[in-house]
Amino acid sequence: MKRKFKRRGVFYVYILECADGIYYTGSTNDLEKRIKEHNDSRRGGKYTRDRRPVKLVYVKEYKYYKNAIKTERKLKRLPRRRKEELIGIYGRKRTE
Repeated sequence: MKRKFKRRGVFYVYILECADGIYYTGSTNDLEKRIKEHNDSRRGGKYTRDRRPVKLVYVKEYKYYKNAIKTERKLKRLPRRRKEELIGIYGRKRTE
C-alpha cells in the first residue's frame, strides 16, 4: 500500500544543538513531535541518539514541502561558522 504524503501545509526546517555541541539539521511537518522523538525515542534519528539531550536553536516555517527540503539540503552543506551566524541572527533559543 502506497502512503500519501502531504505536500502542502506547514513544514519546518530546524537546527538542533546536541549535548556535545554538534549541530543537526532536519525537516518535519510536526516540530514538537519530532523534537520529542530526537530526545526520547529510537525514532529520533541515529545521529542524535548518542548526543542527547538536544535543543532547538533554529526553526523556519515553510508552506510547501519542496521549499523546506531545498532549504534543509542547503543548511546541511553550510560550515559550522555559517550555521552559527544564521542561528545568531534568526535562531530561536529554546529548549525542547
